Amino acid sequence: MKQYEPMADYGFLGPDSVSWKVWGHPTSYVLGFVRAVTIEHFDPNLAAAVIQSGGVKYRPATRYGRTLRYFGLQLFGGAEQTCKAADVLVKVHSKAIGHDPVTGGTYDANDGGSQLWIHVTAWHSILKCYEMFGPGKLTEAEENRFWEEMREVAKLQTIDPDLVPTTREAVHRYFEEWRPRLAASEGAQDMIKFILPIDVALPVDAPEWKKKALAPAIFLLSKAVISTYPKHMRDMAGLRQGPLTDAAVRLPVKAMHALLYSNLNVRLYFMNFIAPQAVPVAAPAILGIPPLSDKVWEVREAQAHFGFDIPSEAHQDVREKQRKRVFEKGLKPSDEGLVESQQHIGAMDVHNPAKLGA
Repeated sequence: MKQYEPMADYGFLGPDSVSWKVWGHPTSYVLGFVRAVTIEHFDPNLAAAVIQSGGVKYRPATRYGRTLRYFGLQLFGGAEQTCKAADVLVKVHSKAIGHDPVTGGTYDANDGGSQLWIHVTAWHSILKCYEMFGPGKLTEAEENRFWEEMREVAKLQTIDPDLVPTTREAVHRYFEEWRPRLAASEGAQDMIKFILPIDVALPVDAPEWKKKALAPAIFLLSKAVISTYPKHMRDMAGLRQGPLTDAAVRLPVKAMHALLYSNLNVRLYFMNFIAPQAVPVAAPAILGIPPLSDKVWEVREAQAHFGFDIPSEAHQDVREKQRKRVFEKGLKPSDEGLVESQQHIGAMDVHNPAKLGA
């Protein structure tokens, strides 16, 4: 088995956390992640940012790997390494600003409300798929800890932690409150239907025989993701999958993930195939490789210790320059932060990978 470098410390959660158990399960690798990134497009601001940047469509595998790596850092990375990645991400998001054709307003990827929608949708989706296709429901105490851990990790984003829901009921209420703001725009439907076949996230250089061999599993995974959608979201996305298909995919997809979970080598091989950028971060946790220090940090404690601003206050100069370029001069935003991000979140070019790490 390949040797992996230990983390500097346990970051913000550690092996005793509920989040390590849930996010570390194979149901998060594809099912939970794809559910999250598709449902997120019902936020018209997010859809506008994704569509206008074009990144998901012209380099889907790279975006998949970079995003999965960043979530991996939040869950399993060392504190300083993760704080740095979060800080750089504020710069990256500073270019994701513009005019939203659906609402008639503007969007800003660093907006705390938009970040909260992404954050809650991701954590809820990971847990939903763990419950449906993994070991099943957590105990009440475990689930309460899971949502509290979601709130702590939210401090790595531009989110106001006081607005983060911390119970199942509060999470459901959050989604109900968002429901009138959701938009099934033509662009959102197009992006959802582009991502849902899932094969778009496969490595661009994957051999054809491997893609064909994976096709049946990919088909089942796609149908399984749709089976987690509530009816109103299926209707909004124009997805016509009924309860018979939902039921038919349940057992084979559960069996698929049980098999992945039962063998560490298979789990790491699968993760390395779909998101190699995430493996150096997740592998030490999956394999039980202890970090150099057993310290578990609080996010604000680590940000202060390692010299990083609170994300909502970070890089105001960069963000203001981008706003002036876009909203006053009518120019495209600059790529400030993208090159720097490759070292921390993953390469932009899959054929020329950047060195990963802090």
